[in-house]
Amino acid sequence: MVQLPNGTWLVTERDGHVVIIKNNQQSKVKLPLEGLYVAGQGGLLDIVLTPNFAESKELIFTYAQGNLEANRLVIAKARFDGTRFSVPKVIYKVATDKGTPQHYSGRALVLPDSILLFSSGDGFDYREQAQVITSQLGKVLRINLNGTIPTDNPFIKHENSTAHAIYSLGHRNLQGLVYDDDTQQIISHEHGPAGGDELNYLTPGTNYGWPVITNGDDYSQARISPFRDYPGMAKPSVDWTPSIAPSGMAYYGSKHAAFPSLQRHVLITTLVDKKLYSVNLVNGKYTQSHVFPEATGRLRDVFVTAKGNVAILTDGKEAKLMLFKAN
Repeated sequence: MVQLPNGTWLVTERDGHVVIIKNNQQSKVKLPLEGLYVAGQGGLLDIVLTPNFAESKELIFTYAQGNLEANRLVIAKARFDGTRFSVPKVIYKVATDKGTPQHYSGRALVLPDSILLFSSGDGFDYREQAQVITSQLGKVLRINLNGTIPTDNPFIKHENSTAHAIYSLGHRNLQGLVYDDDTQQIISHEHGPAGGDELNYLTPGTNYGWPVITNGDDYSQARISPFRDYPGMAKPSVDWTPSIAPSGMAYYGSKHAAFPSLQRHVLITTLVDKKLYSVNLVNGKYTQSHVFPEATGRLRDVFVTAKGNVAILTDGKEAKLMLFKAN
């Protein structure tokens, strides 16, 4: 979900609809997405503003495209005039197809330099691909907003062009991706299997270990790996075992004034714990607090407004958007 500069909220639904909430009135429009694949965890996923939205009215979408035999994550752009969307234009397709409708990731982040980062999941049945540099599964990818590849990407000189867009590797199903504008760091979180949910600070070219290192087990309780650390692979900054099932994430910066106690914290919604957590990492140690306990149930996403108010989106067919303001 995202809030526009005029206060309008846009919330995506997996079937390709976008819910428009303005002045407490709600409407819904269907995006004509090329080859939209709605199955399992697939469908329309994330939505973010382009840096020049005020002039261009362009937004970026991530969604699943294809069919059961061959599907992939794609990135598209469309204009929004306040009531309708233009026909979305696909600007990038993840180069590695898969035959499962799971673990697309699809979280997108526009950085201050107008570069787009987005997560590509491991496809569930393809977890070994997260360690293969010529596969785009289990990766964070970095592209320009027109879909081209930045020339300073960490694997830009690799002989296989599939590696050129890769920013980091060794990911499972990364669903939280934010920029800390106080320290200029990129923070992510991702689902582990049974245990092993992670928070990481992303740096270019780094291998985050999945599935070679993990603190989680398979859903069958079978051991995935004997390793908790391995040379050349980064251990998580925070590990949650048992799983909390992190979903959305937002950074509450020092510029946000509504809730001073949240400044310099990441806010994380959870699907299993059914809570919103405020997490702060200092000197290698982290603190975690349950905030806004009025938000209950499976919590899908969180958004911090320009005024520092906190919006929380619940999960499911009866999803609710709640906005918390300072007294």
